[in-house]
Amino acid sequence: MLVGIAKLAQQSPLLEAKRQVQYFELPIGGLINRVRTGMPFQWSINPYRGCEFGCKYCYARYTHEFMGMDDPEQFEEKIYAKRSAAQVIQRELGKIPREEAIAIGTATDPYQPAERRFETTRAVLEVLARESGRRLSITTKSDLVVRDLDLLRKVARANVLHITLTVTSVDADLARLLEPRAPRPDLRLGAVRELAAAGLSVGVFANPILPLITDSEERLDALARGAAEAGARYFGGGVVFLMPCAQKVFFPFLEEHFPHLVRRYRERFERSPYLRGPYLEMIQERVRRIRRRYRLAASPVDYQPEVAGEDAQLTLF
Repeated sequence: MLVGIAKLAQQSPLLEAKRQVQYFELPIGGLINRVRTGMPFQWSINPYRGCEFGCKYCYARYTHEFMGMDDPEQFEEKIYAKRSAAQVIQRELGKIPREEAIAIGTATDPYQPAERRFETTRAVLEVLARESGRRLSITTKSDLVVRDLDLLRKVARANVLHITLTVTSVDADLARLLEPRAPRPDLRLGAVRELAAAGLSVGVFANPILPLITDSEERLDALARGAAEAGARYFGGGVVFLMPCAQKVFFPFLEEHFPHLVRRYRERFERSPYLRGPYLEMIQERVRRIRRRYRLAASPVDYQPEVAGEDAQLTLF
């Protein structure tokens, strides 16, 4: 018998179907979740369950298993928008200390195609635009983020806000293979340019770095150069980790498009989803070297929000 979120998912009415994608609305009791230690933020917000972009390496596919879906591809075919997100987050924010960071888009993209219909992420931003003194971040693969420039400016004026665009490669053909329904790399870098021109703190992460596919000096350098030219303030990247649910999709993808890499990937990831040792250290040094070349920071750098600065000045008189 289905219980909890699996029961709610089954009972959610189908709102719209597009190609093989189905959209649902999911009732929720909470929206802000505490994250495990070791992360640069303490809380996360994911306005959607499931992600239509269909990234072959996606680690978050396991989240649909909690809703009774064992087929990993259902993660990109059944998209759930969280109902009444604005009301829920308004209630929850009062319980979260302002010095603790909140990250939006840690598991599923907050600006995936469903956002055009549901505007759940925009509803969250409308609440955050009335906040002050918070530390916030957004991670996305989509140029749709620039739709919300008005709200992002308001949020950043009274809170610390960093926006990260993830780009695996500037090679559009390769990106299309890896992330079939995500916006093209040039569109993402174009979004970086618009966000930077608006005075927002924006950066690019080459996440995930895929061994023998996107990890070469040439590919990472081209991406860092594009990020710097677009106005990014920081640049980074981490090596892919392949959870068992991701391997079910990624290994068949390798067999079709990179058959010569299948054996190597299986040898390295079937025992553990994480890579460690000399390879990891080599990639970290490569990213550091490229980052220095373009004078980019390693991570977002906090700043003094305008409103906070004005308030601080007023207290002196």
